Amino acid sequence: MTLVEDTATKDNAKSAAGETLSIHGGRPLHGRVEVKGAKNLVTKAMVASLLGEAPSVLRDVPDISDVAVVRSLLEVHGVRVEEGDEPGSLRLDPRDVQSAHMEEIDAHAGASRIPILFCGPLLHQLGQAFIPDLGGCRIGDRPIDFHLDALRKFGAVVEKLPSGIRLSAPRGLRGASIHLPYPSVGATEQVLLTAVRARGVTELRNAAIEPEIMDLIAVLQKMGAIISYEPNRVILIEGVERLDGYDHRAIFDRNEAASWASAALATDGEIFVGGAKQQEMLTFLNVLRKVGGSFDIREDGILFRRGGDLRPVTVETDVHPGFMTDWQQPLIVALTQATGQSTVHETVYENRFGFAEALVKMGADITVYPHGLQGGPRRVPRRSLEQAAVINGPTALTGADITVPDLRGGYSHVIAALTADGTSTVRNVGILSRGYEKFFDKLTALGADFDVVG
Repeated sequence: MTLVEDTATKDNAKSAAGETLSIHGGRPLHGRVEVKGAKNLVTKAMVASLLGEAPSVLRDVPDISDVAVVRSLLEVHGVRVEEGDEPGSLRLDPRDVQSAHMEEIDAHAGASRIPILFCGPLLHQLGQAFIPDLGGCRIGDRPIDFHLDALRKFGAVVEKLPSGIRLSAPRGLRGASIHLPYPSVGATEQVLLTAVRARGVTELRNAAIEPEIMDLIAVLQKMGAIISYEPNRVILIEGVERLDGYDHRAIFDRNEAASWASAALATDGEIFVGGAKQQEMLTFLNVLRKVGGSFDIREDGILFRRGGDLRPVTVETDVHPGFMTDWQQPLIVALTQATGQSTVHETVYENRFGFAEALVKMGADITVYPHGLQGGPRRVPRRSLEQAAVINGPTALTGADITVPDLRGGYSHVIAALTADGTSTVRNVGILSRGYEKFFDKLTALGADFDVVG
């Protein structure tokens, strides 16, 4: 049985069946929510279990659809996945790993982009891998060229087919010197998952250094990998012949934590995010304080609220340790309630402001500049793909009929509807189950007034 069949909560079942919410806004959110392991680590750690010659145990696994997709893909390849020794844990046994038919991989992959990360482990274990056409959120070009170029340097042979991409390693994989054109998180993960069992040493330059990357390195080190991090985004990996399993508790989901923090600001509420930690959120917390938010750091989480009137800010998204691109969308909802003009420069993805159309429909004063803004002081180097959004506030939001476009944008639509006066109809909310566990239950716990209508 798959994760969806045997462990899905009532909430997730509602998310899958109830694609439309009727939200009655104008009520501050108050209460406590818990965040589990980061989606961006958990799914990668599950893939890493393929590299071991013994079972692994992963803890604080959220019950989200992306996890279900990776579980089914692992099971298709012969990995035995069972519930672990505590709630929210998985035991992954790769000792019977086997090839899977292209049709099976394609059927289980769905819209996920995770299959690209199976390549290195499967090449080590089976000598071949297949990647179907990749999906994911529609936030702009997310080419896999970085991944394929890196795999070729390791010695993989890449064959493009109408149904996807087939890879093989007739001579095995060997260490390589790789310089990423951009510190891509996905490409960095690809190199790590491939290099740990490649013959020789791999030097990765211009690597991503997000907390989730560091946590993945911790997972691999527990398995027996030899990985060192040097200054200026350089990671060295000494390949080893075999890896064991791991027992690891995943880093908390800082994206979800920041989302609930922005919801507290937007609705003028107070939300305690259990499991959130200060260190991984330093950059976000600085911006939140500049906006006029307040937070209390506690041993078991962080309490978020307004600290007075909200103030305008200028934000530039960037790779870690910069301001995450996933943080700007929920924050923009709060910025519609700030007094003055805020500017958000999006430098990571080129289509991340599509969600703003719905906010404008609700009464927000937001202008999107598709080619960015020239002039003015900048800390983050300009990129040709960047956009900018200028938000003038405060503006009263009113209920509207809107459709969720992607994961973070969709969350922002829900929070905007909860902030607005009147009733909103929010469609396609099922996509939120990709990254938010028990989303409806959490909204209910915070006092949100909504109904599932379809």
